Amino acid sequence: MSFELALSLDRPGPLFVAIAAAVAEDIARGRLVPGARLPGTRALAESLGVHRNTVVAAYAELEAEGWIETQAARGTFVALSRPADRPRRFAKTAGPRSEVPRRLGFELRRDVAPFMAPPTARFDLRGGLPDLRLAPHAVLARAYRRALAKRGGALLDYGDPRGLGELRVGLGEMLSTLRGLAPAADDVMVTRGSQMGLWLAGQLLLEPDDVVAVESFGYAPAWRALSSTGARLRPIRVDEQGLVVSDLEALLTRQRVRAVYLTPHHQYPTTVVLSAGRRLRLLELAREHRFAILEDDYDNEFHYDGRPVLPLASADRAGVVVYIGTLSKVLAPGLRIGFVVAPPALVERMAALRVQVDRQGDQATEAAVAELISDGELARHVRRMRRAFHARRDVLVSELRGHFGDRLRFRVPAGGLALWARAPGVDVEAWATAALARDVSVRTAKDFSFDGRRRPYLRIGFGRMNEDELREAAARLARAFSESGRSRG
Repeated sequence: MSFELALSLDRPGPLFVAIAAAVAEDIARGRLVPGARLPGTRALAESLGVHRNTVVAAYAELEAEGWIETQAARGTFVALSRPADRPRRFAKTAGPRSEVPRRLGFELRRDVAPFMAPPTARFDLRGGLPDLRLAPHAVLARAYRRALAKRGGALLDYGDPRGLGELRVGLGEMLSTLRGLAPAADDVMVTRGSQMGLWLAGQLLLEPDDVVAVESFGYAPAWRALSSTGARLRPIRVDEQGLVVSDLEALLTRQRVRAVYLTPHHQYPTTVVLSAGRRLRLLELAREHRFAILEDDYDNEFHYDGRPVLPLASADRAGVVVYIGTLSKVLAPGLRIGFVVAPPALVERMAALRVQVDRQGDQATEAAVAELISDGELARHVRRMRRAFHARRDVLVSELRGHFGDRLRFRVPAGGLALWARAPGVDVEAWATAALARDVSVRTAKDFSFDGRRRPYLRIGFGRMNEDELREAAARLARAFSESGRSRG
């Protein structure tokens, strides 16, 4: 078939739009009659000297507008009826737009502050962040390919808001092996990170004016998630044995506590481990007073000295523990894979609540992670990460001791990705500011204090930097210490 197209290549806009406009105009003028066969995409691309994908896009645009029809195994034809008397006017450029107003014309809630990105620095010692250079990029890519080859388009459809079944089963098996839990698939919900799991649980557990006990020092994003329900938070001290359970008992004599949120393993930010006696007493109190324990199993995977302590959930026989975990540190935070283990009655309601705002997770990612668990790649990767972080911890400890001696006091953490250090008599805020000027970022106690007061503590991370970078960062931190005036005025 002879087919010539009057195509203007100098018109602005995408080339496929120009091709579609030219074909539509020929149909409207009667040069291409209804039912006429059009050349295939490859043949037309060759005659026009363009990439085949450009013609494919042009045909898709024309079919969407109703100018042409594609018939399986036969080809592409001019539609028997035209969509309109005149061809569509393909816009050369977007029409004029007014700028979005910089000021709101309505009121917002005052209890939600704007998002503030943390300061960036070349040497990131803020703590709790993994080194993305260690992420298993190639292994993860293969897992995505295998998952999509097995499940195909099913992974692109709506799915179970509790998460992909294979991943819930895989997480249950992993937790059974490593954490002493034995959850069935119905006990597990996959979330977009641990924060989402905590928020969902809080929304279902708490009502305005309910009392929630939290650690202080503690994890401020969790406080914000829980307080968004209207609950009243009550800080409980943390010492070298973790949450001071006797302080919680005292609170229980004065107020009804609805929930307790804590990080018993590698407490955030102090890194201490909740002692065995306090664990047992906390579980007893939860049973007696019928409050929920929201257990955030922070950094459990990265334990270097001795055997890691099992979660509170492993000893729960009364259904009082909501266990919250994440794979953000193990794989990469951008994958957004967290999980909650709880009785099905809570999991089902969390799924129903999730549908209102998120519908479901990314099934392709969940399927890929399930592949990593089932073939043992995730376990092998965790072992590699643990060895790397163990070595980095030891380098940071050695460097800090060499630079500061007893001016910076800390216990070597048994696990996690950071250490908690006390700097007696030092203005740590001024020190952190001086460090940032030297391209080193650390976090001070003010970020973790329930009352926001300044205290002479720093959280110094070692997960993000390699060993040479840690040595350089420690040296810069020492120079910043000398420049900052050291003592509080």
